[in-house]
Amino acid sequence: MVLFVGFAGTSCKKYLDINKNPNQPTASTPQLLIPQAITATASNLNGYNTYGAQSGMYMANAGGYGGFGSNVTYNYSVTNYNGLWGLYDVNEDFYLAKSLSKDSSLTYFNAISRIMLAHNFELLVDTYNSIPYFDALQGNRNTTPKFDDPALVYADLAKQLDTAIALINQGQAAPISPSTVTSAQDPLFSGNMNRWKKFANTLKLRLLITGNGKAQFTNTTFDPAGFLTDDALINPGYTRDNGKQNPKWNTWAYSYTGSDGNKAWMPSTFILGFYNGKKLSDNGRGNAIYYQFPSTPTNRLGFENNNSVKPSPAGSFWYPSSNRTGSSAGNATGVLKGPNASMPILTAAESYFLQAEAAVRGIITSNADSLFRLGIKSSFHYLYELPDGTISGDPAADFQSYLDNNSDSYLVNFSLATTTAQKIEAIITQKFIALNMVNSNEAWNDYRRTHYPVIISVAGADGNQTFASTQSQSARPDKLPTRVAYPSAEISSNPNTPNGINPLSSLIFWAMP
Repeated sequence: MVLFVGFAGTSCKKYLDINKNPNQPTASTPQLLIPQAITATASNLNGYNTYGAQSGMYMANAGGYGGFGSNVTYNYSVTNYNGLWGLYDVNEDFYLAKSLSKDSSLTYFNAISRIMLAHNFELLVDTYNSIPYFDALQGNRNTTPKFDDPALVYADLAKQLDTAIALINQGQAAPISPSTVTSAQDPLFSGNMNRWKKFANTLKLRLLITGNGKAQFTNTTFDPAGFLTDDALINPGYTRDNGKQNPKWNTWAYSYTGSDGNKAWMPSTFILGFYNGKKLSDNGRGNAIYYQFPSTPTNRLGFENNNSVKPSPAGSFWYPSSNRTGSSAGNATGVLKGPNASMPILTAAESYFLQAEAAVRGIITSNADSLFRLGIKSSFHYLYELPDGTISGDPAADFQSYLDNNSDSYLVNFSLATTTAQKIEAIITQKFIALNMVNSNEAWNDYRRTHYPVIISVAGADGNQTFASTQSQSARPDKLPTRVAYPSAEISSNPNTPNGINPLSSLIFWAMP
């Protein structure tokens, strides 16, 4: 048996690590800082996806490995998932880029910096609750910043997004346009500032939904640019070369040499039930994501009987192709498309489901049913898209088959949801399916916020009923953790770090008890 220590996310190493202290910068410019910081954000998103998936929602321990420890007990220590705090290193560069782009000729770079800071700080709040924010990123001027009320941070992030959109609008209306942002300087939207506005609007919508009733927002309106209708994907030029592979592929599929990625994890029984008929029938997306579907082996987190738990194959169960040679594999559907595939930061599916929930809750005025259907349809499109942007199969036809094969379920056919609770459950459940190994942390946030999808964690419950670990030490009814601990380095270096944090009971400010 191979000894396994719980995977704690990927490194936040960046292609260009230019600045560590925004008050003592080396010679740099926003044009140099922003592309490498966006790329570093993608690498960090890989770690956040892992964290969300390893809650048990999408992942379970595979056969042939032991030593999972706190990954299966949920009694996280200060060393678990430390890499998530690495977004502060990335934010230093965005903060410096913002400081260096106050000139009107660099308006667009200033706006991009603000939007990315808002995105990254939201991830940190959703993971740690109270974080250094208002006094953060000050370098030697303040090495022990205070930890701020997360509701106030949320409110300010929304303001920063409003400011960023206003800056873009001013630049677009100016007699002399600001310096353009080139594709090389923007590995997210290739300098398309209208898409940046849509992205900012969508991030603000997520803040308003997640903080609904818990944070006070001064402006709850949105720019006429609207919300994202296509996938926001980061790609700085990923290739099979050493250090330049898509981070998710590098972690879970193959290294640049063709050796296996992490094989200590496999799909959870709970998530496969939404594809193989145990809960819903979805052959299209099941085949697009999983190797050997519908016979893909699964496990429930915490069960370590090595006589029955299958080992992971080369390339993992999340790589659906029959080509299992790492040196040539790639160009597949699903969530591990290839070493050159783009990293999703916010998909069209998530955008549509956010809009659908906002419509049900009265945050925006729109047709929730139409948005719900667009969310599912967009999920099919994303999963069927190959790394080069071409489409494999017929996502539109399989989307219709999905509706037909689950015609009696309000989780698929929104018109059957007759109460607000059923409508929210349907939206969050479909969003849970769409975020499977795409941005798993957002689904984990949604579960903690809404308790959807519904799970049953009573004595005798099996993996189709709950994704909670069989070895959970949580006393909560759902047997799940509530958060991770602050990293050991922050605790030792900043005396303002909150005390008494319990990963089994301490709640994020927006979470349901």
